[in-house]
Amino acid sequence: MRYLTDRKRAVGLGSGRNGTAAHWQMMVRSVIMGVLAPLFIFTIGCGLGGSYEEVISYFSRPFPAIVTGLGLVVGLIHLMNEAQEAIEDYVHGTAGKLLLVANKAFCFALIAASLFALVKLAL
Repeated sequence: MRYLTDRKRAVGLGSGRNGTAAHWQMMVRSVIMGVLAPLFIFTIGCGLGGSYEEVISYFSRPFPAIVTGLGLVVGLIHLMNEAQEAIEDYVHGTAGKLLLVANKAFCFALIAASLFALVKLAL
C-alpha cells in the first residue's frame, strides 16, 4: 500500500495553462457587471409602467438602448461562463461535452433574441 500526499499525486501532471487568463477575464467581467448591473436595473425600471408608446419612445433614445444592450450581452456572457465552470467541475464525459455545447447554444440564442427584441423596440 502506498501512502501518497496530494502534492505527490499532482507532480508531473502539469498545469492547465489557462487558469490565470480565465481568472483575469472573469474578474474583468465581474467588475464590468458591477458597474452595468445598477445602470441596467435603473434603465429597465424607468422604462416600466408606461404605455406602449412611452416604452417605445424611451427605448428609442440612445442611452437606454445602449445600456440595456450592454447589460444583456455582458450579463448573459457572464452567465454562460459561470455555467461552463460549473459543468466542467461537476459533469464529466460525453454528458459534460453535450451540456457545454447546449449551454453555449442556449446563451447565444438568448443574446440573439434579446438583442432582436431591443432592436424591434428601438427602431
